[in-house]
Order: sequence, then C-alpha cells, then structure tokens
Amino acid sequence: MAIWELDFYSRPILDENQKKVWEVLVCETPLDTRTKTDALFRYTQYCPSTQVNSGWLRTALQEAVNQAGEAPIKIRFFRRQMNNMITKACQDLGIPAQPSRRTLILTQWLLSRMQEVYPKEPGYQEGTNPSVRLDAPLPQRLPDALEGQQWAFVTLNGADFADMPEWEVGFGEGFPLSMAQVNPETRIPGVLIFSPRALPLAGWMSGLELAYLKFDDNPQGARMLLETGATESWILDNIKSPQINAEAKGFESAKQKANGVHFIGVQSDPQSQSFAGFWLLCEVNLP
Repeated sequence: MAIWELDFYSRPILDENQKKVWEVLVCETPLDTRTKTDALFRYTQYCPSTQVNSGWLRTALQEAVNQAGEAPIKIRFFRRQMNNMITKACQDLGIPAQPSRRTLILTQWLLSRMQEVYPKEPGYQEGTNPSVRLDAPLPQRLPDALEGQQWAFVTLNGADFADMPEWEVGFGEGFPLSMAQVNPETRIPGVLIFSPRALPLAGWMSGLELAYLKFDDNPQGARMLLETGATESWILDNIKSPQINAEAKGFESAKQKANGVHFIGVQSDPQSQSFAGFWLLCEVNLP
C-alpha cells in the first residue's frame, strides 16, 4: 500500500485577473532503499484562486486516486497553514492526513518546478514564493517508559543500505540514497538506541512521523533532538559529557557531508542482530 505526499498552495504565477494561481502536487513516497523513483506515481493540477477550497481539493485527489488505481493508506503534507483544508479534503475521501516533514521527494519536485516549470508559464512572477514559516517548537521530554537505556553514535557506508529491505526490522522506513545525491562511498551517521523495551519504543516512534535528528548546542545546554511531525521536537538526551558533545558535533558534520542523510535505529541491546525500529532520515529545507 502506498503513502502519498501532497502540497496545495499558490505558485508564482498570475492569471488574467492578476490573481495567484494555485496548484496541487501529489507524489508517492518511496518506502525503501530499492525503490525506483521514476516509477513512483505523480499528479499535478492548477487551481484558480476563486476555487481554492476543500471541495476542489477533494475532487482533485479523487482524480489522482482514479489515475493511480487505488487510494494511499495516508497522505503526508508539510504546509502547516493548509492543515484544515487538506485534512478536510482527505477525511471526505476516507484517507488519513498526516502533518509531516518526511516529504523529501515532494520537496525536491517542488524545487525543480520552481526552477524549470513555473518560469515558462504565462503570468510568471519572478521572485520567491512565500516559504513555510515554522516557529521553533519547544522540545518535549520523551515519556519515561519510552526513554532508551543507552544510545550511541555510529556510521555506515551508503552501500550498506542497499540490502536494507532484507534486514530484520520491526518498524521502519527508508528511501533511495540517490534521491539525496548520496553515493555508496559516503559515510552515513546515525544513532542507535538500546532498550529492553525496544519494541514498544519503536512502535511509539513509528507513529510520530520521524523527520530528522539534530544536535542542539545552545547556552542552556547541549542536547540531541528528535524532530517529528510538522513541528514536534523531543529531547533524546541532554549531553553533559565533553566526549559525547564532540561525538554529537561529529555526527552533525557528517550529516551535512551526507546532504542531510542519517538514520536512527532501536535495538534491545548492542549485541542484537535485528532492529525493533530503523528509519533512514534526511534533514531538508522546506520550500
């Protein structure tokens, strides 16, 4: 079953009445490292500014479902200010809508259209479209019962992820590294969390729409944060050790060299050969 990513917003194009043209973009989420991205479903349609409502969007989504041949199990969207309209349209079709920053292929497609498609349209207005303004969320503590007992920074070669679909993983999701222009020789940083409650922890994390990990080095204290959903942020750990602080900075540096790609895994202990949870992540700048 497929997961879709959706954007519904105005574009830098004016119609004959000098009103912004809107557009819906729908694309299928690649769910593992072997997905062939050129085979993923895509749908696009312009919308007049006078028809911007959940009814129009519902009709467009129904047409996308008809073209795809089946409805997705859920639809992810990053544009928080469109929450009510998108949620209503999806609910009317019986499709769960999920605010999410896990929209890598949609983000890349939108940036590509900004450079290659919209400038060729009549009425194009040079300049940037309004971007997504996200207030910095107040990080929350992980629930006590779900905190890992131990965690560690690790790295893997990009080539190691080629077999990820064959790994023994309880909960997880991946994507082709080529989407982030990462080659097999690139070192991919990550964090492994160890807990005797590994499966409940991984199950809880699977419902969070994992976005990315980041090292937050601020005057109040260094910490590792897990960003989820559209705005949520969780404190993975408060860092007090100078050694761990240095490792966290190394993680952040390696993440940047890997074009934002990194991972998080959950295991019962460091000797385990399986994962209760494993997610390939990518920190991207939303357009």
